[in-house]
Order: sequence, then structure tokens, then C-alpha cells
Amino acid sequence: MYHYRTGDEQLDNEILDLVEAVDPADRELVFEMVVTAIRMGLEDVDRGDLKLVAAAVKELRYSFQVFAPYSDVMKCTIFGSARIEPGDPAYLMAHDFAQAIAAAGWMVITGAGPGIMQAGHEGAGRDRSFGVNIMLPFEADANPVIAGDPKLINFRYFFTRKVIFMKESHGYVLLPGGFGTMDETFELLTLIQTGKTPPAPVVLLDPPGGTYWKKWRRFIESELREGGLISSDDLCLVKLTDSVDEAVAEICSFYDTYHSMRFVGPRLVLRLKRPVGDDELASLNRDFSDIVKSGSIERINATDAEIRDNDEVDRDRIAFRFDRHALARLRRLIDALNQYRPSPNN
Repeated sequence: MYHYRTGDEQLDNEILDLVEAVDPADRELVFEMVVTAIRMGLEDVDRGDLKLVAAAVKELRYSFQVFAPYSDVMKCTIFGSARIEPGDPAYLMAHDFAQAIAAAGWMVITGAGPGIMQAGHEGAGRDRSFGVNIMLPFEADANPVIAGDPKLINFRYFFTRKVIFMKESHGYVLLPGGFGTMDETFELLTLIQTGKTPPAPVVLLDPPGGTYWKKWRRFIESELREGGLISSDDLCLVKLTDSVDEAVAEICSFYDTYHSMRFVGPRLVLRLKRPVGDDELASLNRDFSDIVKSGSIERINATDAEIRDNDEVDRDRIAFRFDRHALARLRRLIDALNQYRPSPNN
């Protein structure tokens, strides 16, 4: 029935009996997870590795459960230093941004520690905050805003914590920080640039008069872009600002027209909040033909795969054979959709 097996027919049949309790639509995936666990138990896998896998799966399962009731709510992650003190200009910016984005109907995800993380929770308020805490030898307790809240998750591993940040967030705002913030910045941009996470708005937020992100941008331009290590288009993946209002507008406007995307076979399907007219479609085909591998950008109905998964089937759509390489140009296409205004004669 399923190709992925333990190699022991009797054991495979026992696992098949076990997963009968699972929804038929998900049964094969659960079967494969159980088979993987059994195979690791039967093979010469180090006990420490078994502990790592078991803990990681448990952390992910629990996190999915925590976020599930809020799946229809837009969420913005805030990154920044735990060392920034209350009253610092960056602290105040994090607070004010979180307050403004929460007022726009979003929820905030941040680490559960002090500094920028606490500022984000204070601004958004406990009810509109998630705490994604990492347990460190020197910093394990959650800040008082989110401590004890059911939306607080404690992680043992950075990698599972990062999976949740990327999976659950629709936008990202980064304030000044140390190695951890730099790690989050570059990993986030790497995942977007390589298509390992869907396109999303990324804002680098300095307090007025601050130079943290301005200096970072100068380094990126002089060493990476001028050195040919990134393309000029890659710089469109981030917006640098010292304005809370601009940061909120950048996050929210990304979803004015664009909703989500999915690869279905060889085509990339963009799900939208409005239909695309003939003139706009012609404009997209003219301006973005360089990222269309073959054919053209066209309007489509929900695909069979989306219907089978009940995946945003009622939304308008466009689709094309994306070259899967020019992710920064894809971001430009999404911007064009969001910024399009029909002429008065249309």
C-alpha cells in the first residue's frame, strides 16, 4: 500500500493497523512518521540522536497545537536584542510598532525574553502576543507580560523554534540586536531568497537617528552587491525605515492583493484577494516575462490539488511556470499586484 516500509512485513502490518485511527487523508504521512521512528529504533542510532529527534517532534507537535486556534489571524514576528533596556529608543520603537500592528488586527510573535521581546509584548498586549521562548543557561524565564500565558512555548532547540517563527509569520520586523538578531536576519533572507519560505515583508526598523540598519545596509551594498555576491534585485527583499507608520504600512500592504502561493506541478499559483483584469494581466506578462519559464501568466480556477486539500479554493488566481530562481523578481511581481491601480477609463 505504501512504499516507505520498515522492511519487516509483520511490523509494517501492525503499524498499518495502528494508523487506522487516523484520518484517511493523513494516514500515509502518519504511517511514514511511525515507520521512521521504528527504523531509527531498530538501526544503530545513537541514543543522543534519538533524544534529539523525539524532543524536536514533541516541540513541533505542541507548537502546532498552540497556534492552530489562530490560523486565520495575521501574525508578525519581531526580532531584536534581549539586552536593550526599557526606555531605550529601540525599545520604544518595538513597543510602538507592536501596538500599531496589533491595532491593525495582527498578532505579534517574539521571543519571550527581556529587551525588544518584552517591548513587543507590552505594545501588542498579552492577548495578541505569542511567546516563542528558547531555554538558555543564562536566560530561561519568560518576561512578565507573557509568563504563564497559554500562548507561551518553551523550546529546547533553536532550529525547532526557527521553524515555528517562519511557519507561523506573515511578516517580520527586525530591530537592533546581537549575534542572534544577525543570525535571524540572514537566515530569514536566505530562506526567502532561495524559495524555502514563501515571500513575506521584511522591515529593518531603526529608531529615529539610529544607524544600526543603515550601516548594515551599507555593508550589504558595498561587500555583497558590488562584489556580485547578490543581485541588486535582492535588496527589494527588505525595507529599511525609522518610521513606525512606514513599517506597519509595509507589512500590511504586502497583502493588499496577494494572499498566498503554492506550487502545483510545474506551475506557481498565486492566490489573490481580487480578480486580475485583462490590462493588468497584459502588464504582468510584459514586465515579468523574464521569470516565466514557458507559456504566460494566466488566470486560472482552483486546481484539483487545491480543491482536494480545500486550500483557498474560493480565491482568484493567476499561475505561470516560474523559473524557481528569481525570487527577488517574484517579490517585484507581488509588489506590482499590490500597487496596481486601474486607469480611470477601465
